[in-house]
Formats: sequence, structure tokens, C-alpha cells
Amino acid sequence: MLFVFRFCSILILSALAFAQTAQTAESAPRSAITIHVSKSGLFSGFAHNHIVVAPITQANVNPRNMTAEITVSTKEMKVTDPEVSDKDRAEIQSTMLGPKVLDQEKYPEIHFRSTHIEPTTAEHYRVTGMLELHGAKREITLEVTGNPEHYHGATKLKQSDFGIKPISLAGGSVKVKDELDLEFDVYSSTGGHN
Repeated sequence: MLFVFRFCSILILSALAFAQTAQTAESAPRSAITIHVSKSGLFSGFAHNHIVVAPITQANVNPRNMTAEITVSTKEMKVTDPEVSDKDRAEIQSTMLGPKVLDQEKYPEIHFRSTHIEPTTAEHYRVTGMLELHGAKREITLEVTGNPEHYHGATKLKQSDFGIKPISLAGGSVKVKDELDLEFDVYSSTGGHN
């Protein structure tokens, strides 16, 4: 009887420890890139801008060696537009991941690897590196602030530089702007940060 009581106590304590770890993992911020997609054209006032969240599946940042590498799984990218219906959001999501834009079946990952990181002021860096997107590689520069616990940065990029033709609707009266605004947050507790 004592053995059964001890065994049950161990099970309960293990379950509580697991639940606490899971809760901490859920509440911890997740490394991600936020992409702001704007509209242009004669009737752009009737269309919505888009917000896309791309969770960072792997982030290796080494402050000592001044290197950084980030990977995003294309299929994990989500359209989060709050102003559109679930049906419209699903259509936008499908178009984004489909062959007209990201073509996630053919290009399942987006990859960035730094080639040069230059400290500019305290906790501020200019990061230059190669971005591989949609089968094309281009050099981009990121302005980054932060410390080994959390890095935040931003940049702009043109879809056409990576062989992506911006979506156009209604004979061009509503179209997606070529230039996208990107922000990213990399946290030490997520995304495989080293």
C-alpha cells in the first residue's frame, strides 16, 4: 500500500512539473518575423493591407563570433488580418503559399545567413547577409537592436528582387505593393537560439 501511495505521489508531481513547463513554454514569446503588405492602385482604399506572421523555426545567433542564421518554414507563415472574414483570410493564405507567390511546395524554407555584423552603438548592430527566398539569393541589410536575450530588427525588401510578381486584381486597380516592410524578434528561449 505504501508503494502504491509513493508511486501515485511521483506521478502527480511529475504531471504538475510537466504542466508547469508546458505553461512556461506557451507563455514565452516566440521568435517570429512580421511582414506588412500594403496595397496600391485606384481602388486600394477598398482593399485591406495584410499582416503575415512567420514563426522562426531556427535561429542561431552567436554574439561572440558575431554571426547569425535564421530559418523560416514557408508553410508555417500565417495571414493574420483582423479586418477580413475567415473565408477571405483563407483565400489570401492560399494565394500567398501557392505557386503565384511563395510556392511553398517548391520552396519550403526561407533562409538568412549573416556575412558581416557591425556594432554601431551600444546594443545596436548593422547586419548584412544573404537572404534565400523563392529560389533567389540577395544581399540585404538589417538594422538590429537588443542583447542576447532579445534581438529586434527591421528591413524592407522588394518581392520582384526574388522573382515574385506582386498580386494584381481588377485589371490593376488593386494591387499589392512590391516593397514589403519586415520586422523580426528573436528571443533566446525560442527558435533554437544559441
